[in-house]
Amino acid sequence: MATPQFPYSMKISLPLPTNRLASAALRSLEVDAELSQFVQRNLELVHPAKEEAHTEDESDKTVLDITYRATTNRMLRVAVNGFMESVGVVLGVMEELDVDVLEHGEE
Repeated sequence: MATPQFPYSMKISLPLPTNRLASAALRSLEVDAELSQFVQRNLELVHPAKEEAHTEDESDKTVLDITYRATTNRMLRVAVNGFMESVGVVLGVMEELDVDVLEHGEE
């Protein structure tokens, strides 16, 4: 995961109830590029359990995997903190406005 140029890294897995919500979160979060050249971020949708055999069906992908790489631990911390604030906003909007999230929370 880490490289000589970006020795500090962190992976975050954000499980969501449906592929539609995971895709919406991905699209919402990927529009904001990292502001620093000292930080790299990769976002992708994956299956909940990568180790199990899965079909290639995109609708099964409900986990948003985020990988950060940075040149210093401080740059990594600052970038991840800012990203987590954005995640909080996206999840808050989903909770307030999306029917699927509300139905999932009532189960």
